Amino acid sequence: MNTLLKYKLWIGGAFCLLVVGLIIGAVRPKHVSGAQPGASPDVEVVQVEQKDVPIYGEWIGTLDGFTNADVRAQVAGYLKRQGYQEGAYVKKGQLLFEIDPRPFQASLDQAEGQLAQAKAALANAHAVQGRTELDVNRYVPLAKEQAASQQDLDNAVQNNMAAKATVATAEAQIKTAEAAVETAKINLDFTRLIAPIDGIAGQAQLQVGALVNPSSGAVTSVSTVDPIKVYFTVSESEYLDWNRRFPTEATREAANKRVRLELILADGSSYGHEGTIYFADRQVNQSTGAIRIAGLFPNPGNILRPGGYGKIRAAVRIQQDALLVPQRAVSELQGGYQVAAIDSENKVSVRSIKVGARVGGDWIIEDGLKRGERVVAEGVQKVRPGMQVNPKPFAAEPKGR
Repeated sequence: MNTLLKYKLWIGGAFCLLVVGLIIGAVRPKHVSGAQPGASPDVEVVQVEQKDVPIYGEWIGTLDGFTNADVRAQVAGYLKRQGYQEGAYVKKGQLLFEIDPRPFQASLDQAEGQLAQAKAALANAHAVQGRTELDVNRYVPLAKEQAASQQDLDNAVQNNMAAKATVATAEAQIKTAEAAVETAKINLDFTRLIAPIDGIAGQAQLQVGALVNPSSGAVTSVSTVDPIKVYFTVSESEYLDWNRRFPTEATREAANKRVRLELILADGSSYGHEGTIYFADRQVNQSTGAIRIAGLFPNPGNILRPGGYGKIRAAVRIQQDALLVPQRAVSELQGGYQVAAIDSENKVSVRSIKVGARVGGDWIIEDGLKRGERVVAEGVQKVRPGMQVNPKPFAAEPKGR
């Protein structure tokens, strides 16, 4: 009995100690595990840099041939053969297609036969005119001596005039026949559809056996692609700003020659050759408020082809004494921008700033910072205004264009 009572008292005492422990644990202040009050977080900082930087513009570009020539049929007929490989380089004058020449050869033979007939008729007319000329020469002295009548002389003169008219008609017929021969030769030449320029020949739009005529459209096209044109559009404000900075034709021409265009291809790679400005269009597009610019790029090997897309990038001006900070140091909040600045005592202050253009991996700061000030570039999420931090140099990534 005494043993049972002692066992119950021991259990009751243990339970009371457990309850007291839980109550003390509930009301005692808790500390975050692993936290070290007063420790300054490590952050990477960078100084605000000041230097002259180029300001780049970027525009979407469309590639086009320097010269594009459509090859069309000038006469009606059936395509007899194709004389080129589609997509291959062709030389000026090279045969691309041939229209069946037999009808045109027959027309030429007929015209040449008519020309021969006209020449024979002229020879006969000359012979007749020569005979009538002799008659006139014979009757003139006879009529003076009254050995021949005046009527005979008049008849001879009239016959001579008629013979001369026949000669003139025969000569005109020869010119007509010669023109017909020349036309037949031209039409026969038109049966050979040749490359009008050196360049890349496109896909055949019609196949051998197709009936073509002058209204059937282009059979194929040839484009000169070295150099190749790249068309891009700039806003009217950009165009006006450019002309405001270079107000005379001479200064604009010199500035255009200095501009070097960079072409970024569809796969994101940068084209290995720089381009130059070729011309600006004569008018601003009323629907878009932009003006079209053409650039020229060398294209050895004909790698670039018309119809492709790319991005044109060019330095449009130099900004003097620009203040630069890495883009990762700038936070955007509700349409505004701010940075975490570090003072001489390594305390954090959050500042609102005004940013300008982006230059590579940096922002140009127009207001809110000064040269030499330090801002947090890595670890911004760990700091709060007034916090003491342990600054370390920012390990910047290699800068790419």
